[in-house]
Amino acid sequence: MQTVKDWLELEKAHDSGIYTKHEVVIVRGKGARVWDSAGQEYIDCVGGYGVANLGHSNPYVVEAVKRQAETLMILPQTLPNDKRAEFYDTLQGVLPPVLSRYFPCNSGTEANEAALKFAMMATGKRKFVAAVRGFSGRTLGAVALSYEPKYREPFGPYGHSVVFVPYNDVEALKSAVDDSVAAVFLEPVQGEGGVYPATPQFLQAARQITQEKGCLLILDEIQTGMGRTGRVWGFEHFGVVPDLMTAAKALGGGVPIGVCAMTAEVAEKMPKGGHGTTFGGNPLAMAAGVAAIRYLQDTRLWERSAELGREFIEALRSIDSPKVREVRGLGLMVGLELGEPSAPYITRLEQQHHILSLAAGPRVIRFLPPLVIEKSDLEQVVQAVRAVLS
Repeated sequence: MQTVKDWLELEKAHDSGIYTKHEVVIVRGKGARVWDSAGQEYIDCVGGYGVANLGHSNPYVVEAVKRQAETLMILPQTLPNDKRAEFYDTLQGVLPPVLSRYFPCNSGTEANEAALKFAMMATGKRKFVAAVRGFSGRTLGAVALSYEPKYREPFGPYGHSVVFVPYNDVEALKSAVDDSVAAVFLEPVQGEGGVYPATPQFLQAARQITQEKGCLLILDEIQTGMGRTGRVWGFEHFGVVPDLMTAAKALGGGVPIGVCAMTAEVAEKMPKGGHGTTFGGNPLAMAAGVAAIRYLQDTRLWERSAELGREFIEALRSIDSPKVREVRGLGLMVGLELGEPSAPYITRLEQQHHILSLAAGPRVIRFLPPLVIEKSDLEQVVQAVRAVLS
């Protein structure tokens, strides 16, 4: 029988080495909790980097995947499929009518790659404006939009140019957007960059400026979508509708999925064969997506996220510690910024209190719990944070 040490050694021996591994082997999850190979239970505030909004092994999604796996798992998009059509129709039910055309793929960075290409073809331009601290993925197109130098600089130059402006700085955005820009690319809440919500003035200005300059507004809802921020989509807080929107993570309820949603005007500028994907839009992922969206609609989990998020943020702010610099977030997308590196505290939360959290930059502890998490679990998280900071 394999031991914890065996599993760890096997994974580390064959892994590419690009991830810093925890010294634990997680083997099972249910709702907002996961268990390691020794049977130890953890409150999961990592949530698969924001994938597990509906909870681990959500029974509604599990049943849909089982049924579809027995029916048909793979089919290219050249062959129409009932589940793909159903996914499109279900997705349209939670999006503004103008975002009516979809390119399904397998991940968030693939969705952002698609958005870049569709924007280039729609405008005939190859310059983009993105935000300081923004993160859009690590593939060669999307990584150019990711501000952190360690992600971006080793792989340039790129076939498109990106100008970075300070997040929430309207005047800087006005200065950066000119007639040569294809699109402005923003997150409604910056996740990897430190959990910084946009101001309404900034996103509303982005919408107005792009319309005035004849370029596009692309919003990255990969982490903010599917109820995470207290609305179905983060942009709903700000009263704006983008020309393109990317989604992934929680959209498949745990199954790999991505989508670039866009207006018909944008979609029609891409020539046949201008972009493609082998696995994107496969019936298995489409069935998972239908189940995930319908479960979200039936349970209205975004309302739970809004309520629990407000209480969680207030409770974290009540912690009396000189180490806490700021607590910020929207819904159950929460960041606690410290005046020192956060990594030791993330480790202590795991090892001493069996709570999983993650970093967002060097000084921020980020919490992305499943939206089904119990209030008592969040109270336990606050107690643990208070303890490790003391």
